[in-house]
Amino acid sequence: MASRLYAWALWVIRRRGRVTAGWLLVLAVVGGLALSLSGRTNDEFTVPGVESQQAQDLLKEEFPQASGAVARVVFASPDDGGELTDPGYAKAVSAGLKKAAEISGVTAVTDPAQTHTVSASGTVAYADVTFDVPPSDLSEQARSEVRSAMDAAREAGLEVEFGGTAMAPRTEIGGIPEVIGVVIALIVLAVTLGSLIAAGLPLVTAVIGVGIGVLGVLFLTRFVDLSGTATVLAVMLGLAVGIDYALFIIARHREQLAEPGSDLDDSIARAVATAGSAVVFAGATVVIALAALAATGIPFLTAMGLAAAATVLLAVLIAVSLVPALLSFAGERLRPRRAARPERPAREAGAWGRRWGSAVAARPVVVLVTGIVALLALAVPALDMRLGLPSNAARPTDSTQHKSYDLLTEGFGPGFNAALAAVVDVRAVPDDRRQTTVTALRAKLAEDRGVAAVAQPVANARGTVYVIGVVPRTGPDDQATTDLVHRLRDDAPAVGKSGATLYLAGTTAAAIDVSGKLAGALPLFVAIIVVLAFILLTAAFRSLLIPLKAVLGFLLSVAAATGASVWVFQDGHLNGPLSVASAAPVTCFLPVLLIGVLFGLAMDYEVFLVSRMREHHEHTGEAKEAVVAGMARSGRVVCAAALIMTAVFAGFIFNDDPIIKSIGFSLAIGVAIDAFIVRMALVPAAMALLGRHAWKLPAWLDRLLPHIDIEGAGLPPRGATSADRTPEASAV
Repeated sequence: MASRLYAWALWVIRRRGRVTAGWLLVLAVVGGLALSLSGRTNDEFTVPGVESQQAQDLLKEEFPQASGAVARVVFASPDDGGELTDPGYAKAVSAGLKKAAEISGVTAVTDPAQTHTVSASGTVAYADVTFDVPPSDLSEQARSEVRSAMDAAREAGLEVEFGGTAMAPRTEIGGIPEVIGVVIALIVLAVTLGSLIAAGLPLVTAVIGVGIGVLGVLFLTRFVDLSGTATVLAVMLGLAVGIDYALFIIARHREQLAEPGSDLDDSIARAVATAGSAVVFAGATVVIALAALAATGIPFLTAMGLAAAATVLLAVLIAVSLVPALLSFAGERLRPRRAARPERPAREAGAWGRRWGSAVAARPVVVLVTGIVALLALAVPALDMRLGLPSNAARPTDSTQHKSYDLLTEGFGPGFNAALAAVVDVRAVPDDRRQTTVTALRAKLAEDRGVAAVAQPVANARGTVYVIGVVPRTGPDDQATTDLVHRLRDDAPAVGKSGATLYLAGTTAAAIDVSGKLAGALPLFVAIIVVLAFILLTAAFRSLLIPLKAVLGFLLSVAAATGASVWVFQDGHLNGPLSVASAAPVTCFLPVLLIGVLFGLAMDYEVFLVSRMREHHEHTGEAKEAVVAGMARSGRVVCAAALIMTAVFAGFIFNDDPIIKSIGFSLAIGVAIDAFIVRMALVPAAMALLGRHAWKLPAWLDRLLPHIDIEGAGLPPRGATSADRTPEASAV
């Protein structure tokens, strides 16, 4: 691999103008397609085949007016005012609802005075505005018109807030916290590389890669259902790995330029061949891990993984093509001002990393025991993890969605926001028995101890499908509500004896179904990742113990990051500093996403550290000294890369979207744990304990596995003539 990348880099250097122009052209073309042909993102986390989705599909077919987007308008009288039934308030509410009924696409509007959806205190009421399209197809103009229609109610002194599927906020990025994360990355780059020009290059290349990736995702929304979360994840990973991959190559280039007599073109090509090989290998693991999300069998997660994988692939391609082209343009301006003196001992390079590596290698057992105990302690909260999807209670406290949630809880009880829809298919029931069958079912539902109220059945025009509203006694994030859904479904076979089929649907039931599906897919996904990591690292390092150590360290990182996420988001700690509106179950797809992303990033650091250790071991045969030398050569850069990734991910913690917030926190804490505890402490300690045994591989397995040169052993010697460095000669 190294020899081919060396030849490739020389080819890029000779055509640096065309390579740079080519990437800018790709950015312009993809941008044009995205701006002119992009569709809408779809933030409905649905899973084909689960019961709630079967019910939704049935409603679309048999009862379409009950399957459209719903804007729930919540009215509340002033604290010092009267009741909503007072003539002035009632007239204002009626005027607003009448105006909402005139909006294009609205099929029905309920009036609290007629449907009796006014609280017992008379101070809170709600009305539903139903559209003829699902939430993903509803235009922003329609949402705006619903808000404007209620101006009369506001002018009368009422508080008006909005909830429901039609009024869910769009996922947005680009706020001040995200910008601060990028600024921190720039500062870390400047300190690490010691040059503003060198520090700016990774940001430029990362922005180009992210731009192409995100614009490409927006273009694909015209043809494929993609969530806003997929776009944000692409930005997160594209920025983080794009900056880091460029950093590794540029840092290697400047390290080589500091040596006396180093040739500029040879240094660029050698940096791409060595650090670039590690980039390609590590990037491939990230891409494969993200693509492996398809193994869950969940469409929205598959699309999310493939979108992020495509952005990471772009980062790799840019790192080995655009980065060397820009390095060639920068020329001698990147050469360190203080070149290394011939009399300077080589071991003084990377003094901090050498001291740290020596300290760890001197007390490996203490470091291992301390690190493992600390990570296991962080992982303890994960034992009580519950999965779900954020309700409006998790939205920012000043958002209309959160306020509507609180008002409905105040007026109608905590279970009102967890309302279930019992969808009854009576097509197999004789016409004369349908009404009695549904009436008996409604009475049966009302008997459950977890049910607070059951609405009157509503039938479609043909009387083949009925919808019964069921209000639990507990909120959508309570375990008792999940238990209620399972109990009602366990009783469904008894309903089937009458010929009717009962489905439980609604937002709460859908969240329970998606969480259950993902929990079932998690063991298979972990197994795929672990086996994949073991095979790739065995081929790269010609060892069995190194991959085993890497996998165990990765599992510790995931467990600790998951435990920290549960402690914050589910147990409700640090709610104030992190602006978490309410404690709630962990986002159902977060563990799968964390495993996929963190696996790739962990392998990044593993490859960059251990490849330098192997490089030294191949030349000297000294196992313990190889550990120290690897830390000296790569420790500082790996720490800088981890700081950059942590800063970029942490910038998303303060995003208003609770899903983005939890993803940003989990990835930030996961990267910090894996880089600074596992890779910088546990890995060198384990390598020091294993000694020469770390580099052993059975002869029969060595013959089977392909040889992957990521250390540059096959490169031409430094100082070779230009003829010796032609692409043809180098590729041999």
